Amino acid sequence: MKANPRRTNPPRSIARTSDVPPSLARRLVGELLPALIVIALTLAARSSLADHYVIPSGSMEHTLEIGDHVLVDKFAYGLRVPFTDIELDAGAKPARGEVIIFDSPIDGTRLIKRVVAVGGDHVRVVDGAVEIDGNSQRDPSDTAVENYGERKANLNLAYGGGVDLREQLVPHGHLLVVGDSRGNSRDGRSFGFIPEALAYGKAKGVIWRRGEGPVWNAL
Repeated sequence: MKANPRRTNPPRSIARTSDVPPSLARRLVGELLPALIVIALTLAARSSLADHYVIPSGSMEHTLEIGDHVLVDKFAYGLRVPFTDIELDAGAKPARGEVIIFDSPIDGTRLIKRVVAVGGDHVRVVDGAVEIDGNSQRDPSDTAVENYGERKANLNLAYGGGVDLREQLVPHGHLLVVGDSRGNSRDGRSFGFIPEALAYGKAKGVIWRRGEGPVWNAL
């Protein structure tokens, strides 16, 4: 008897990219590519132009409450390369009364505070009251309000005035930032003046408040 020749199975075909119908490939690219572009542009815009910040503590009461969603203009103080701190174009300098977003010079924690003094100001803080060049910023008719031009700081003094700051000259290119809840805020009275370059976002207004929903409270 003759031995049966060894039977072999035909090799299985391996799917290749070229096996995908051209029409399907084009459709996938046509649908996914625009979506990826939109996502990339959105992330870039949030990184360098605008974003929102959720208030984590009561250090800015009564201007900002815990849980408030704040619209942040990241272009106000300069245009940066997305996802970096590299500045492409210088914007305006932070002004007294503005509420800014910055990273703590101590541990890098993201903070939101009010600018109460800028470079060249002689500033003093006593019992929570800010004095610039010897002039108190308190509203004569309401000690829980401070006036910074057109901007008003609605203070929470339930915890007292917090740390006093002896009169000092703010170096040029630097800022003094404090919380509106003067006795419940760790701020420039503790960690000192911060460089203007640390201010990468300007708080424009509250866009959502717990218990109220969508709102617009300009800052």
